[in-house]
Amino acid sequence: MTKPALNEENRSLLILHGTILIWGFTGILGALISIDPVRMVWYRVMIASITLFFYFKASKFNLKISRKEFLQFFFTGSIVALHWILFFEAIKVSTVSVALVCLSAFTLFTAILEPFFRKTKIQLSDIIIGLVIIAGIYMIFKFESNYTMGIIVGLSAALCSATFSVFNSMFAQKSDAKIIGFYEISGAFVWITLYRIFDGTLSHETFNLSTSDWIYLFILGTVCTALAYIAGVSVMRTLSAFRVALITNLEPVYGIILAYLFFDHKETMSLGFYGGTVLILGAVFLYPIYKKRQSQLGPSK
Repeated sequence: MTKPALNEENRSLLILHGTILIWGFTGILGALISIDPVRMVWYRVMIASITLFFYFKASKFNLKISRKEFLQFFFTGSIVALHWILFFEAIKVSTVSVALVCLSAFTLFTAILEPFFRKTKIQLSDIIIGLVIIAGIYMIFKFESNYTMGIIVGLSAALCSATFSVFNSMFAQKSDAKIIGFYEISGAFVWITLYRIFDGTLSHETFNLSTSDWIYLFILGTVCTALAYIAGVSVMRTLSAFRVALITNLEPVYGIILAYLFFDHKETMSLGFYGGTVLILGAVFLYPIYKKRQSQLGPSK
């Protein structure tokens, strides 16, 4: 007997988990690359934009979009750029583990922002799960006070991530994920370039990086950005932004495991940190079970 093919939802879930594993590895690269976060993201989106452009040219993919779509994707790219800069800054001033766990606040921000932009009612269950995650973040604040700045910057990165994810969940209903990804990443490159022109750093850019930095940046720009970003947007055609947000909370798990393998004792944290992480993961795994049971019971009278 032949095995049944994966349905669209399961395929999207599989792609999402693979994408999140790659995102977890992004934090490792952020710690390994020696340059500052703004330059790092600038190189990242430049490499990703070039990679995607030549891929589309080779595959004769039509990149034509309306003026409205272009402006939507282009301006969303500024939020994407800010998110990545803040994320790498959080890693530089704290650790990979702290930065990744702070991104879990993404769930609460999404639970609030998605109904606002979609003009739907906020679900109490979404807020409760979000508050559990915030409780986990609070525990990390309490026991890892030496990383306060990293936590604040990481939470800011989570807010940016939730914002552009909600936008992308709406864009993906009408536009191809590849097109969204290309124009947003290209937009991010333009915005960071403008910033670097105004702060004067671009005029001093020599492109004289170490061999290891170039290798890490190439992996970051191609696999962890061009490939992963498009895959992440594509699943939003079948999965809600909040469900994507919840599963994305597995990123700290993958990232912390990878960070420990790469950096060993530097990434060993307090019991309070791991307690907060367990709260976050508990929310991730219990929410789908609760939602499934709720749908089986039907709407309350």
